[in-house]
Amino acid sequence: MVEQTKPKKNNKVAIIIALLAIIVVVQGVKIYLDARDKTEMKEQNEADQRELASTIQRLNDIRTELDDKIAEIERLGGNIEELEKAKAEIEEELKRTNTRDRNTIRRLSGKVEGYEELLHAKDKEIEKLQSLNKELFSENTNLKTEKNELNRTIVELNESNTELESKVDVASRLRAEGIKIMAVSSRGRERESPFRARHVSQLKVMFNIAENPVAPIEGKEIMIRVKDPQDNIIFDVANGSGTFMINGKEEFFTARQEILFDNSNQLLTFLYDKGSEYEIGSYLMEVFCEDYKMGVGKFEVK
Repeated sequence: MVEQTKPKKNNKVAIIIALLAIIVVVQGVKIYLDARDKTEMKEQNEADQRELASTIQRLNDIRTELDDKIAEIERLGGNIEELEKAKAEIEEELKRTNTRDRNTIRRLSGKVEGYEELLHAKDKEIEKLQSLNKELFSENTNLKTEKNELNRTIVELNESNTELESKVDVASRLRAEGIKIMAVSSRGRERESPFRARHVSQLKVMFNIAENPVAPIEGKEIMIRVKDPQDNIIFDVANGSGTFMINGKEEFFTARQEILFDNSNQLLTFLYDKGSEYEIGSYLMEVFCEDYKMGVGKFEVK
């Protein structure tokens, strides 16, 4: 009887040991699987964080590129509304926390791809705008060149007209011809130069106004100016002398007449009473019409 009881006890022990071994194995497997899951989760989290950091960095880069594109398209006169909207979306995303789940990271990655496509499309738009602006610049340059050429032509025409007017003005000037200067005595006797001082009661100047088909028929002011041997102008305001402008300066004249020039070779006569005796020497007599000289004559008193 004693021998039969001992084997039963051994069987129980064996069973217990087997059960404990199974438990140990199960626990070991569980610990291993838990450790592997934690490692995989850690690796996944690290990968997600790397992808998130890369995505955020790309968003920052895209924001910078958007700033450049906005500035360039605005300079070229294009529409920047779409780019401004994309920039605002990116800035909003960047304000959020850096801790995101996997779905959020995938969504951001998708947005990044969309923004990159937008940048690529805007590159083509910028190329078109640059080409258009280049054409407009070329057209504007051509227009400016044509305008400058037109202005140059107008200036040349004005200069030509001014030159022509100047030539016409010179051509239309009157000219004194056949100038005669005589001394008239107190008895009315006339003597040609040279003459004695005592024979000069009045100085008589005669000349014709040469015909000029260019000169208009109009009123003219004709003046004579007599210079003595010392180059002083003989004048007496009481006897009709005065001043006129010539070469920008105010000068005295000896005598004046206002006439109607009729282009008929008309004869003009000046009588001037000096009121005192003429000095001995050579005298110069000049004829003026307004501000230019018509002719010159000389006489001598001895």
